[in-house]
Amino acid sequence: MVHVPTDPRPDWVLASRQAIGHRIATLRTARGMSVDDLAEAAGVDRKSVMRAEGASVSTGLDLLLMLADGLGVSVAHMVDVEVPRPPT
Repeated sequence: MVHVPTDPRPDWVLASRQAIGHRIATLRTARGMSVDDLAEAAGVDRKSVMRAEGASVSTGLDLLLMLADGLGVSVAHMVDVEVPRPPT
């Protein structure tokens, strides 16, 4: 049986979420897009973009798919971040 933590999440999960949020913001600014531009391109509201970039809450797969589409990248590219994990 695999133990799946609920709350609080392990530190590496938060660090990964923050790294993904930073990647989203980096991709957005590299394309010269504002938060509002990405929100419009992705078909979401600006608060969703801000939450994803700020990593203030867990981002669902649907939102990640929409943001990736709005940025013109794959979800895999958007979430391909390396965060050190403690040994198991």
